[in-house]
Amino acid sequence: MSIVQNFQMMALYNQRINQQLLAVCQALPKALLDKPTGSFFATITDYWNHLLFGDLILLGRLVGNNLASLSSASLANFPTPVSPQDTYFKHIEELSSVRAKLDKLLIEFCQQLSEQECGMVIHYTTTEGDNVTKVASDVVQHLFNHQTHHRGQLTCVLSQFGADYGCMDLPVIVPEGSRPLDT
Repeated sequence: MSIVQNFQMMALYNQRINQQLLAVCQALPKALLDKPTGSFFATITDYWNHLLFGDLILLGRLVGNNLASLSSASLANFPTPVSPQDTYFKHIEELSSVRAKLDKLLIEFCQQLSEQECGMVIHYTTTEGDNVTKVASDVVQHLFNHQTHHRGQLTCVLSQFGADYGCMDLPVIVPEGSRPLDT
């Protein structure tokens, strides 16, 4: 499997697992979504906002380096990420709609990303103002790792709140594996 095929598979996983987990969260009472978690983020809704932040900031850095034929205009209808504590939405229904659009954009990005672009060196500035130089594939990999990390925390909270979120195994969620996506 090529690195691009891996990223395409992870983009599909991201979309499908977000749909699965958001459906679980949308079925929860609002009070439970806003209940203090005693974990890394204060509430379930805060976890979802941070996942949006991570995807938006990282995808913005990649698009800002002219990768995958996407322009900065492709991010124009999304919130502008500023801080890891950004709160874009207080209601899971609003967040879910934007999440679905962003997940589609991530799939589009990975469909258009080339192996050559994965090896390119890119430059960006962090939220703390540091100038960073990285290989593009390292940033894409971090995007997917960041999602997985925080969804793991989220599912721990969901378990503690008694929610059944189902199977999250990659081979179950993306049974087609790393076969190239149809465009």
